[in-house]
Amino acid sequence: MVSQLSAGLADASHTKSRGYVGRIPVRNLWLLMLYASELFRMQGTSQVRIEDRPDDLPDVIAEILVRAVEERVRRRLASGYRWRNAVVSRVRGRIDVLETERRQWLARGLVACRFEELTIDVPRNRYVRAALETISRLVRNPDIERRCRTAANCLKVLGVSGHSPTPTEIKRSYSGRNERDDQFMVAAAHLVFELAIPTEESGTNTLSMPNRDEFWMRQLFERAIGGFYDVVLRPRGWRVHRGGTLRWNIDQQTAGIKAILPTMRTDIVLDNPLSSRRIVIDTKFTSILTRGWYKEESLRSGYLYQIYAYLHSQVGRGEWLADNAEGLLLHPSIGQTIDETVVIQAHRIRFATVDLTAPTAAIRQRLLVFCEDTFV
Repeated sequence: MVSQLSAGLADASHTKSRGYVGRIPVRNLWLLMLYASELFRMQGTSQVRIEDRPDDLPDVIAEILVRAVEERVRRRLASGYRWRNAVVSRVRGRIDVLETERRQWLARGLVACRFEELTIDVPRNRYVRAALETISRLVRNPDIERRCRTAANCLKVLGVSGHSPTPTEIKRSYSGRNERDDQFMVAAAHLVFELAIPTEESGTNTLSMPNRDEFWMRQLFERAIGGFYDVVLRPRGWRVHRGGTLRWNIDQQTAGIKAILPTMRTDIVLDNPLSSRRIVIDTKFTSILTRGWYKEESLRSGYLYQIYAYLHSQVGRGEWLADNAEGLLLHPSIGQTIDETVVIQAHRIRFATVDLTAPTAAIRQRLLVFCEDTFV
């Protein structure tokens, strides 16, 4: 049976409404990107207004970015060293003997050299300038648009070129001294490029449907759920673990089994020592129901076996939260709400959906419901 989410995304080729990607409102994709971003974790719950204004999210992010850039410019932008080849009147760094002899520079009192120079045209500053130029085309507030363009021009005048580096180059460029100062600014810039993706309007950024973006959406959904719980639940006494590995409760084993035994890797684990609760969350990007052997609709058996293995394999290992751990299989959906629970050998397993077409406030409340004391 075709995934409901895939079908909803595939509808994008037939959808003419502004503000939608398929049947999913762009503002909800922006909300997921916010939850998944480093910026949301750095801002924490002090920036609740970002969530409350999903339609204005580009304007809010642009304002955050331009403030960070203006502050860094006042305090002096981060700089770094880069190699440069130049013909100079005195020796700097290493002499390029071949170039000097070939061009006969010494006869003219010059020498070809290769040397390091201090510059502010480093990858992270180029990345931020490109983000300012990108977000200025998305915002609706003319004052914020003007500030973004002014800040981008300021970086250009200061010597920051317009070539945008890749995120990998950004990570490699950190020297440590200014990493903390630039981290917030770069996190905002990274979110800008994420926001520029989901649009059906003409422009330089496109979201092709449906194949490539199903993988993108699956990763986004998992990161968004983990990021949301990381920010919202930690102040409430919860511990949030993402991308952890569970060990099998092995009594005996042959010599070669370790090399071929599958690894159990969880998406999200929520621990609350105060209420003695552990919730193991596995996010999926398929329809929660499928056609069964004897039923018109059925839960996917493979997913049930997987979450059951995550829970029951940890019993008796000495971890007091693991013996009564709960499971949650969480699926995104389009216009569908399912929330069912079963208790199997003392483990509560919940099967639920999050409707991506719902209002943003309803999405937030839906995610919080799963961590309330009343499970069923």
